[in-house]
Amino acid sequence: MATHPTNPYVGKPFTSSDEDIAAALEQVSIPTLLLSLVHITGDPRFIREFRCNGVFLNEVQGFMSEEDKAKARAAALPVLIDYRDRGCPGPVPLSQDLIAEMLDWAACEHVDDEYRPMVLEEMDLDGVDPRRPEAIDPAVGADFPVVVIGCGESGLLAGIRLKQANIAFTIIEKNAGPGGTWWENSYPGARVDVANHFYCYSFEPSNNWSHFFAEQPELRAYFESVLNKHHVNDNVRWQTEVVSAQWDDDDATWSVRVRTADGEESVIRARAVITAVGQLNRPFVPDIEGADSFTGPAFHSAAWDHSVDLTGKRVALIGAGASGFQIAPAIADRVAHLTVFQRTAQWMFPNPMYHDSVPDGVRWAMDHLPYYGRWYRFLVMWPGADKGLEAARADPGYAHPDDPNYAVSEINAVARLMFTDWITTQVGDDPELLSKVLPDYPATGKRTLQDNGTWLSTLRREDVELVRTPIDRITAHGVVTADGVTHEADVIVYATGFRATEVLYPMRITGRDGVDLRTAWGERPAGYLGITVPGFPNFFMLYGPGNHLAHGGSLIFNSELQMRYIDACLAELIANGWDAIEPTPEATREWHRRHQEEIATMVWAHPSIKHSYFKNPDGEIHTVSPWRLPVYWNAVREPDWSDFVVTKGK
Repeated sequence: MATHPTNPYVGKPFTSSDEDIAAALEQVSIPTLLLSLVHITGDPRFIREFRCNGVFLNEVQGFMSEEDKAKARAAALPVLIDYRDRGCPGPVPLSQDLIAEMLDWAACEHVDDEYRPMVLEEMDLDGVDPRRPEAIDPAVGADFPVVVIGCGESGLLAGIRLKQANIAFTIIEKNAGPGGTWWENSYPGARVDVANHFYCYSFEPSNNWSHFFAEQPELRAYFESVLNKHHVNDNVRWQTEVVSAQWDDDDATWSVRVRTADGEESVIRARAVITAVGQLNRPFVPDIEGADSFTGPAFHSAAWDHSVDLTGKRVALIGAGASGFQIAPAIADRVAHLTVFQRTAQWMFPNPMYHDSVPDGVRWAMDHLPYYGRWYRFLVMWPGADKGLEAARADPGYAHPDDPNYAVSEINAVARLMFTDWITTQVGDDPELLSKVLPDYPATGKRTLQDNGTWLSTLRREDVELVRTPIDRITAHGVVTADGVTHEADVIVYATGFRATEVLYPMRITGRDGVDLRTAWGERPAGYLGITVPGFPNFFMLYGPGNHLAHGGSLIFNSELQMRYIDACLAELIANGWDAIEPTPEATREWHRRHQEEIATMVWAHPSIKHSYFKNPDGEIHTVSPWRLPVYWNAVREPDWSDFVVTKGK
């Protein structure tokens, strides 16, 4: 039987029975199946005789009619039986023109020259991991130690890439294991809101997700498995936190002070520092009068106290953004009463498959059909690749005749109508609840949540109450709102988000001439490309200021792009024997100027949105990316050394 050792994406040979193949075909994504058949046969008829009517976020069936799906399955079955009987030989080489035709067919539109190189790199049909760094002499790499702060998705990625490059490194992680957000946030209902077959490293896809949108334990296990596969564990100091990092210009090194869980401090010397601490990392708990007087358990959602049994308890859930949105449906069945305190209503869009399990047939196809997993990744990625950005962009010429806060453009108004219909249809004949859950600001103006109907059905339960009245204080036995009503509670859960705009909090980073980074930033964090900062040599940030995503792609995708850029910077430093690099103030100011100019055109900056974790206390946005994916992809493909100051070896 044929084997394909050089490319992990061509599929494993199979001996499945005719009946098992037919059963799997009833569950697979038909567009993805047809694309795989082209690889098996070299025959483009499978995409020329069938047409998708469009693709939509999280929908990979291509809106094909049931009749066409049945015809596609019937056409596929004999091809796959023959492929099995021939020993599953290697796929037929395809021309670049045919690959381009397949992209257009899958996208139901032309994938132009701006997007195509980025998409093909992400799909990696050749199985070469194009973002992998070149390896250097290990003896040379040992003389350039790097400290990585954090072992979430981006820190683990940094470790993998540094190991591949043969550069010495140490990862400092405050938790006892990898995954960051997915290690810490173990609250009931915690799950990802980017489809998992895209929300994983491009070079480490998983065909074993049990759900299309995996729950926290499975995500945590994924990062643990990747850590072990790439043998990064020995380079990590677990349950250790970075207190500060200080640059020494005399010997071009960073002194990184760390503290273990038992309070012991020590210093690590490094030639470069990479921060990978995320922006949704440090919980925010509001300062509410009387909070300390509450006699029952109280905890933040990111530090869920699993020793507390909520069964039969009265629970006050303070906050109903992304975390509260997941928590409420997950606990409503077992608590005696749930009171949800929500400051601002959230827009949500329908995702019927949000809780769906991945069928066995889909896993079979991903394991065995050539490039099925790669094309499926594209079909998940493409509808979220900037498609929502135009709906978030304000049209200066647009004005709603009745309400200036209704929408920011015609497209945005259409999105509002669609979201409103989804909400009102579920609420039914309950005008009081509708008035509470229907937002009064433009659609997509804050993080838009995915909903499969569980949120509003939870709010309609008799033992659940949604409170929009502001909280005045907390007492020993509950929460008092501004109208004087006391809402009794046995347990308080703070689903109040994170200190997102306080980038790198609470670390103290000191650069050249004793400048403190967060003091220099104030409320306006900024970096060149969101990665480097003037006056802070050999200092790099993954998921830095201006790089939070609110419109498409995934943070893992962005981290891979940023780490390739950092790899290139480190390679140049080492190869040339340079002491240090840092961006010029001019290049950094220009990037931030462009960022702010672009942000001003987005709905997120709309003045009607008073409460948003995107905005700093002055109502400005410095943490979110406004860039279309290929714009940023091109910007970070390789360093432009004219934008850097280089300090050469002494």
